[in-house]
Amino acid sequence: MTQTRAPRAPREIRVRTCLATRERKPDTELLRVVIDPTDPSRLLADPERSRPGRGAWITPNIEALELAEQRRAFGRAFRVSGTSLDTGHVRTYLAAHAAGPDIVRKTEH
Repeated sequence: MTQTRAPRAPREIRVRTCLATRERKPDTELLRVVIDPTDPSRLLADPERSRPGRGAWITPNIEALELAEQRRAFGRAFRVSGTSLDTGHVRTYLAAHAAGPDIVRKTEH
């Protein structure tokens, strides 16, 4: 006898606040950023929202990243004082994401 599973309920859309713009948006419209567990001075983009640890949310564009850096919002969000956080990984992710899927990238073989 086979059991049928009940259909899963759609995931609840949570509202988060962008660090840079302070706008409240559904979490599906924001990028989650976390501290790299191997290097506490480096931030990582977490588009799948699966990395462990405290997360901060940002509008996924370079302008918002720069505004958050100017305001030192990441330090406050992650409760880190006195150290500057490396946002290079997040910047690289946003630049690649802004290029869009239409761009064909050549790879070396």
